[in-house]
Amino acid sequence: MNLHHLFADSPGRTVRYALSGAGGGFARTLLAQSRLTPGLAPAVLCDRDLPRLRALLVELGHHDDELAECHDTAAVAAAVDAGHLALVADASLLTAAAWDILVEATGSPADGLAMADRALRAGRHVAMVSKEVDSVAGLHLAALAEERGLVYTTADGDQPANLIALITWAELLGLDVVAVGKSTEYDLVLDPDTGRLTQLDTTVDAPDLAGLLELGDDVPATVAARARAVAALPTGATADYCEMAVVATNTGYRPDTELMHYPVARIAELADVYRPVDEGGILTRTGVVDVFSALRLPGEASFAGGVFVVVRTGDPVTWELLRAKGHVVSRDGRFAAVYLPYHLMGVEAPVSLLSAVLHGRPSGGTAARAHAVLAGRARTDLPAGTVLGMGGHHHDVTGVQAVLLRGEDAPGDVAPLYLAAHTTLARPVAAGDLLRLDDLADADAHLLDAWTAGRSARPAPEGSVQA
Repeated sequence: MNLHHLFADSPGRTVRYALSGAGGGFARTLLAQSRLTPGLAPAVLCDRDLPRLRALLVELGHHDDELAECHDTAAVAAAVDAGHLALVADASLLTAAAWDILVEATGSPADGLAMADRALRAGRHVAMVSKEVDSVAGLHLAALAEERGLVYTTADGDQPANLIALITWAELLGLDVVAVGKSTEYDLVLDPDTGRLTQLDTTVDAPDLAGLLELGDDVPATVAARARAVAALPTGATADYCEMAVVATNTGYRPDTELMHYPVARIAELADVYRPVDEGGILTRTGVVDVFSALRLPGEASFAGGVFVVVRTGDPVTWELLRAKGHVVSRDGRFAAVYLPYHLMGVEAPVSLLSAVLHGRPSGGTAARAHAVLAGRARTDLPAGTVLGMGGHHHDVTGVQAVLLRGEDAPGDVAPLYLAAHTTLARPVAAGDLLRLDDLADADAHLLDAWTAGRSARPAPEGSVQA
């Protein structure tokens, strides 16, 4: 599709956006790309560290005299009316000026919900980058947007929106989708000469892995052997579970297992790995969402946090032609993997913002439902009074293992992971137990209300399309 045609009916129209968490990594990539994107401009930027935000904007090419630090509603409105960028530390000031869509990128469940809710009630669209918010309050926010004729959407450039796009492309073409997913954030890079395995800035000895580079006839056995060979490195990040929760609620594809499979696989093997067990793969059902660890050799292209779908092939001649052109087709020709080996963060997000505002179309799903729940199990015995802090690059919750439950398997009183974040336990939780709502002594009331309302408004349908 020629994307110039997509927005050709809005010449001269500039879409204005507000941005929360404006000092973060996603925000920087969006702000940088906005300098180059016709018809898109920031209006109000919110961050707790205004000096840092100002320095970032100057670094990106903004003149200092066009940046106005504002501390009340009148100042925000005046700055935007004058064509300046309003910089605010107080999130309640975001809606004081005219703009079209909020990009919520704080990563804070409570703060992000408050800003998104306020924007929708003020008649503005919302692009939700904070998957932590979406995993708790996404159903509520989607329902609120629908009531008000607004768009609530994921944003292109992050894996959830990119995977939703790939899934819906496959469905539109009538492809029989078996599994969908993404890779972990960092590849596993094996030097077969030394037996050393590198993941980002960590290198370990993995001498058995060099002998497992070929998948073998028994795929599950090879996958299990590879898992043992890389056991010295961490498997799975909380962010993976959170992103796949967003995909599940927007598409109906649900996890095969609550910890997901995380097979160590090369790109060319995806169509052999992600197939049902009775057909030689690792899946106990079809229509699943999952994450894999991309294995490659030095110098080979990275999967770079990309996304994939695995489909049944159909006409064998068609797919043998495609195999000859370099596409990933299983050894027996019955399955194929189609993938996008990248995500570009805020560089791609302008497409979502323009689509939401100019056409009223989301980049995410159009009928979000409670198909899955991002929950948590205690890693160890947690006594009453334990504070469940949230931190680190992947926003882990202290002492808690993220799990992704199928909607029908989730207890009615289960606590979503990011509702539990920053709370204090009211009672002991034994190792391996799910966190429940009554375990939380001081859950944020707004988040709890949004969670309850969203699941009531948008329950998963009986007999979901996906298996």
